[in-house]
Amino acid sequence: MANSDHNSGAPRNVHVGPEKKAKWLPWLLLALGLLAVLFGLRSCKKEEPVLTAPVAAVPPVDTAPVAPAPVTPTPVTAAAAGTEVVLPGLSTVGTYLGSTGAVPRTFVFEKLNFDTAKSDIREQDREELNALAAALKQYPNSRMRIVGYADARGSAPANATLGKDRAESVKAALVAQGVAAERLETASGGETDPVDTNATATGQAENRRAELIVLQR
Repeated sequence: MANSDHNSGAPRNVHVGPEKKAKWLPWLLLALGLLAVLFGLRSCKKEEPVLTAPVAAVPPVDTAPVAPAPVTPTPVTAAAAGTEVVLPGLSTVGTYLGSTGAVPRTFVFEKLNFDTAKSDIREQDREELNALAAALKQYPNSRMRIVGYADARGSAPANATLGKDRAESVKAALVAQGVAAERLETASGGETDPVDTNATATGQAENRRAELIVLQR
């Protein structure tokens, strides 16, 4: 006969007891303790200072602007011997004579020209010759050659004679101002070596000229 006190489907012999303690808990506590000890030991150590090499002091750089060296103007710009130099009134011939520039050196009169077929010194040109004479007298050892020229009109022999006469007129004007005659020689360029065209009246006037060649300082 069935037992009326037993419910159908209920498990038999079920025991309820206390839970087993976890075996790993003591090991965890031990590990945490060791970590705490190690951390304490490391925090007690003094940190060694890091030595840094001293940086050498850099001297200050002088940034003040450097003034450029003064440039002395040179009146005579042509350096090669025999080069023509056009100078206003020949006023800087004295500067050249006092320098160490090469010789010979040719100077072209800026204002000294002649009328057609004439060799007379015009009144307006005497100021330039007087300034040249004053410069030459400061250098008594210098020697010059004066060359007279003509334009291309007329015959070549006539122009050669006219050029010589013009050179002699310039020499006479310088001697009259006190320049020793033996320091001056004359020559003719005739109609050769024009400085301007002979096709115009202005060009012809430029070719009726005289030049000064310094032979010795």
